[in-house]
Amino acid sequence: MHMNSESQSSHKEKQYNSCLELKDKQGLSQMGLMSSWAWHDDPKRLTWLLSRYKFTSKMLSGCESALEVGCADAFATRIVRQEVPHLKVVDFDPLFIKDVCERMDPKWSFDAEVHNMLEGPVSPCNFDAVFSLDVIEHIHSEHEDLFIKNMVKSLQTNGVMIIGTPSKESQHYASSHSKEGHVNCKSAPDWKVLLNKYFHNVFYFSMNDEVIHTGYHKMAQYLFMLCTNKK
Repeated sequence: MHMNSESQSSHKEKQYNSCLELKDKQGLSQMGLMSSWAWHDDPKRLTWLLSRYKFTSKMLSGCESALEVGCADAFATRIVRQEVPHLKVVDFDPLFIKDVCERMDPKWSFDAEVHNMLEGPVSPCNFDAVFSLDVIEHIHSEHEDLFIKNMVKSLQTNGVMIIGTPSKESQHYASSHSKEGHVNCKSAPDWKVLLNKYFHNVFYFSMNDEVIHTGYHKMAQYLFMLCTNKK
């Protein structure tokens, strides 16, 4: 196919030249370790990932600071960064944090460090919000209280916590790769009982694909628990 010189150096609609300018200035954005694998293996998984972070970002809009626990490659974390000016992410896997730091965009920068939440809270322990998506199902039930306690200790008195996790009911239909490492999936009422030990208010939401709603939890693929007013 023949391309003339103009089409090679400029878009036919001039407003899109900003895309070329950004490419020339800093190059094209890169996906992270996990998001790149998902895009290769099952592209629609990214739509679920981005939807979960979009919901989280809107729930935390107005917070000055937030902590993400178990960020993995933090590819979607900048969606929360749009709403929260001071953001810190942690993961117990150094390879993920190395990847996060190497791809950090100055426009959407946030702090990232290696930390195992089972070993203690994250300093300085005064975040407005703590959130953790697709992590707690990897924590064995005998350690879940310690995991939650240390997240709660990282919160200030009036802070909010958001937990996102696949539902127990969804595991029958999940792929073998998705289920790998899922040692602690629960139904929504069971999560509510556990989290009410640490918060006066626990609200749960159902999610199917990209849609978050208040429908019947047993038909949900994914669950969100929004926790406020810690005890």
